[in-house]
Amino acid sequence: MTDLDEQGRPEPPLAADEAATLLGFLEYQRATLAWKCAGLDAAGLKATVGASSMTLGGMLKHLALVEDAWFSQWLHGRDRQPLWDAVDWKADPDWDWHSAAEDSPEQLHALWQDAVARSNTLIAEALADGGLGQPARRAWPDGRASSLRWILVHMIEEYARHNGHADLLRESVDGLTGE
Repeated sequence: MTDLDEQGRPEPPLAADEAATLLGFLEYQRATLAWKCAGLDAAGLKATVGASSMTLGGMLKHLALVEDAWFSQWLHGRDRQPLWDAVDWKADPDWDWHSAAEDSPEQLHALWQDAVARSNTLIAEALADGGLGQPARRAWPDGRASSLRWILVHMIEEYARHNGHADLLRESVDGLTGE
């Protein structure tokens, strides 16, 4: 049984193997983003802070892209999936961030939740096929490939960094605070 905190986030296991610990922290960070974006209307998901153009809606779309990129493209060597494959990334490298303003809250939440569900399936496949040390099928230009372990830690870092942004954005929308 998973322990949930006061916001409904799953607490990472205190004593588990490496894979369960990494996945526990990734799920906690994902749940933190879901909490920070919960219940907001389109205006709330489009709100910015200070000089930044970053929004919670843009963050949901960006993290959906990041989920698909790391677990589908890098880890499993697959081509970009629909939506992402139709974007001219050279002409607009921040398309994921600013195009979110055109999407409804329901579309943004569904896009991110679907990407997380696909990622969880791909992670399970990789763990069953080669464990945490399994190299990604896509490599850096110099031929080195990251491991599933590295990708999981990177994703935890990616969410943790953006969850700090989400704290500020959500507080500016309706005063909601908390870790």
